[in-house]
Order: sequence, then structure tokens, then C-alpha cells
Amino acid sequence: MNSTAKILIVDDDPGVRYFLKETLADDGYQVIIVESGEAALECIEAQEFDLALLDLKMPGIGGMEVLAALHQRSPDTITIVFTAHASLETAVEAIRRGAHDYLFKPCDTDQLRDSVRTGLAKRRRKLRHDQVLDQLEQSLSENLEDILTTAIERAIAPEPEPVQEQKRFLQRGGLIVDLVRHVVTLDGHMLELGPTEFDLLTHLAGAAPRVVSPQELAHEVLEYEGELWEVRDVVRSCVYRTRQKIKAVVGDVDVIHTVRGKGYTISDGYT
Repeated sequence: MNSTAKILIVDDDPGVRYFLKETLADDGYQVIIVESGEAALECIEAQEFDLALLDLKMPGIGGMEVLAALHQRSPDTITIVFTAHASLETAVEAIRRGAHDYLFKPCDTDQLRDSVRTGLAKRRRKLRHDQVLDQLEQSLSENLEDILTTAIERAIAPEPEPVQEQKRFLQRGGLIVDLVRHVVTLDGHMLELGPTEFDLLTHLAGAAPRVVSPQELAHEVLEYEGELWEVRDVVRSCVYRTRQKIKAVVGDVDVIHTVRGKGYTISDGYT
């Protein structure tokens, strides 16, 4: 519980505002609610917040504009955006612009609490990091010679290999895969996929436009080893189930394309 964290909730739906306020207030947070983007801008001009929950789609000023204003006015404020399934692409754009996370409406209570908790922990780490930098800057004049010596030693030392940051989203046209939340949407529709179907679609999306062989899919996705004819049958069955689940949601849409004698790839319209 963190009774000192101040949270701003911006949503035009009174039911959502009530749910969020009650849930977070019960967890000990100080919660302020507003019903519009315009009211949110006035609020952030008057005070600072540790975290803000923003509805993306509101009449007038929307969540993206509030997000931009928050980052300009108070860059340390953590932001979480709310979205419908059909606007996941906008939520992805919000993440790219600095939002900590997104949540679907209606929101799951456990996901809400987890996202808020991890967001506030991220803010505390950032503030501690900035504090350390300030302390280093203050002591710079007293330790200038040692700092310069260390900097020179690092400059002539071999450079370590850069660490590749894990990519959260895969996007192929209207197909969006969230690798953190294990969510897949296609043309604004959420796909109801099991773990195997999710891994299959993710592997194909990550490899696109390359054609992926049944042997590779069996090894990387299904962790299955066997005779070639067995591998082909197992993978074909998995692809069929995935196609059926896609068809149940969006109709007869050809997302997984079969290349005869070679394997599978994501169709041209989604690469």
C-alpha cells in the first residue's frame, strides 16, 4: 500500500471513474478524478501527480493530447492509457510516446493494480537515478581528476556489445501482437488464442515476410521432434486451429498463407 502516491483519473464514463477511484482508494492511493481532457489539463497545471490513468477516446481533448501535455509539464508522471480492442493501435502509439502501459475496457482489477504498482515502482527507480546523478554533479568539482581518469580508461577500453532491448510489439499491417500481455488483435478485433496458437502467430509475424518451414515451427513453437511427415501433420493441425480461431472472430480472412512445399508465412496484406 502506498498512501502518498497521488493518482489522476481522466475518463468521460462515470461508471469507469467510480470503479477506478474505489479500487485505487481502497489500496491507499490519493485519487483525483476528472471527466474530460479539458479538466485534466487544468488539473495538471495546478498540481503534480505520481501517476495518471487516461481514457484515449473522449469528446474534445483526448487522452493522447493529455499524455503529451503531462510529459511536457511533468515528465516523471507515469501514464497508463485505457483503450477498447479496436483502438489497440492507438494504445501502441501511446506506448511509443512514453506511456507505461495500456489496459482494455472493461478493466480487470488485478491487471489494474499490477500496472499501477509496477508503474509507481518504475517512477521511484527513475527518481532515485536522477537523485544519484544530481549528487554526482555536485561532487564533480571535488573529484574532477578521478572522474577524468576513469572516463579516459573507459574510453580506451573495448566497448561491450550493446544489449538488445526486447521489443514489446510486433505489427504487421492490421495484425498487432503484444508480447508482454500476450494479446493479439487483427483489424481491431481481439483474437481468442491459446498459448500454442499465440506462439505460432508470433513466430510467423516476427519472421515475416520470410517463409517458415514446418520443421522450424515444430522445433521453435511446438518443441516437437519427429519424422518429417509427422512434423508436417502436427504443424498443419496447429495452423488449422489457429485459422479457425481467426475465422471465428473476423470471418474468412487469410492471415496465414501456405507456400506449397515450403511452409507458412503471414499473408501479403499483413506484412
